[in-house]
Amino acid sequence: QVQLVESGGGLVQAGGSLRLSCAASRLIFSDFAMGWFRQAPGKEREFVAAIAWRGDSTRYADSVKGRFIISRDNAKNTVYLQMNSLKPEDTGVYYCAARESRSLVLPMSTSWYTYWGQGTQVSVSS
Repeated sequence: QVQLVESGGGLVQAGGSLRLSCAASRLIFSDFAMGWFRQAPGKEREFVAAIAWRGDSTRYADSVKGRFIISRDNAKNTVYLQMNSLKPEDTGVYYCAARESRSLVLPMSTSWYTYWGQGTQVSVSS
């Protein structure tokens, strides 16, 4: 079974930065599109960013454009989310997701993704 393990979450002040990592195993990583989602308390899980299998196509939620950067290292089976200029509204549990796809189209729907990690907490204080 595919495993996705997130790390790098924590508590940070507004304006600060964090880098999340998601290590994938038991899959051919370069065959998979990868995504990041987040869920705040009492809210639905929402799309943050996604990256295609080769890393040459990315997509971002409007709320994080210009602040977050998604990247991947296929040699390390890892996807990253660099989060800069963090705001209190970025607080939530951040989840890594994967779907086997070599398309450059990156849907924002949670239902498109097949595998999910357990999540890592990000808390941004004002």
